[in-house]
Amino acid sequence: MTGLGQIAAAFAQTLWTTRTGRARADFERWQARTLQRWLARDLPGVDFYRDAPPRLETLPIIDKATVMADFAAFNRGRITAEAGWRAYETTGSHAGVSIGASTGTSGNRTLYAITPAEQHRWLGTILAKALPRFLVQHERVAVILPQNSALYDGANRSRLLRLQFFDLRRGLESLLPTLGAFAPTTIVAPPRVLRHLAEHANELAPRRLFVGAETLDPIDRMAIEARFGLRLGEIYMATEGLFAVSCRHGRLHLAEDANVFEFEPMAGGLVSPLVTGFRRRFQIMARYRMNDLLRLSDRPCPCGSPLQAVDEIVGRLDDVFVFDRADGARVLVTPDVMRNAVLDAARDIADFRIRREDREEIVLLLQPDLPEASARAASAALVQLFAARALAPQVTVRREAMVFEPHRKLRRVECRYRPGARS
Repeated sequence: MTGLGQIAAAFAQTLWTTRTGRARADFERWQARTLQRWLARDLPGVDFYRDAPPRLETLPIIDKATVMADFAAFNRGRITAEAGWRAYETTGSHAGVSIGASTGTSGNRTLYAITPAEQHRWLGTILAKALPRFLVQHERVAVILPQNSALYDGANRSRLLRLQFFDLRRGLESLLPTLGAFAPTTIVAPPRVLRHLAEHANELAPRRLFVGAETLDPIDRMAIEARFGLRLGEIYMATEGLFAVSCRHGRLHLAEDANVFEFEPMAGGLVSPLVTGFRRRFQIMARYRMNDLLRLSDRPCPCGSPLQAVDEIVGRLDDVFVFDRADGARVLVTPDVMRNAVLDAARDIADFRIRREDREEIVLLLQPDLPEASARAASAALVQLFAARALAPQVTVRREAMVFEPHRKLRRVECRYRPGARS
């Protein structure tokens, strides 16, 4: 089958598998059958799972460190990490397999290997989820990210779709003239980039907007939607795969037609997912622990999708503030409750950062021109939040201009303290 044929097949299959009105129980039966075939056929194709029984619950939980410790054991080509990095830094491929890497937000970069057939499947899948009408309504898609991906390479094979990548590492201001000339009908970018465009690019008039690569905060959503008059969609994607896309009602749905999600419970009713990608055949990842916090929805979505909806991607597990209280209790304070405390304290807070610098030191960064009364209210809200959990870290307010850094992911809540690093 040609590349276009593979894209079309994935597009049609995705629409049918996740069709409106399909009963959840019927979908789960299909998913279980598909997973079982993958476990029996594809799982043993790599060395790490060579002798593993074809039962998901018996497989070990893995993470980024596990994969990168022996990258060759997780891919059919036995491509080592060393060979993968050489390919990534030169041609971007190894023996016909595309090699990419994560941006390394948490400090360590991860390789991924994907075949042309898998690239085509990915493209057909995301088109079905994000732009299902592109066959009748031609699209010009601008992807604005700090790193390109081989996944986008097949998008321009059809006259109905043009995709142009804009490299944030070049600086957003230098990209604006080209972006304006491209006149995108759809823009995919991190929230801070879309907010910058909302404030500085009056000529843009897209039909659809999607955020990705960073946590979407309420203050960014409101500013972006107000400027463009559009409902903001989300694409939840990582090195490990495509995990969720918003439907036409703006609800984020997990990509359970390509992944099985298991959920580890966290504080405040949140969960952290373990992901098994049963559509991937070259590089196998089963029960891969993600570093994200999700709030699952218990409400049906009006779109009628059988896929699990997500109310919010709260943030990264790395940025949960973990305190060991004097009474021996371990207390977790998640990014969302800290963000909400600051935003609810004063309506004129347009940007901020919360950083844990040391075991008992929290720094609240606020804009220089924010009124002092609002700064005091935000600081008091954080103190009260911690006090309600019988915690008393020192909260220090600093004034600092919020510099737009196109090459770095925005983390409004960030834990820089690592136990053992310093006291």
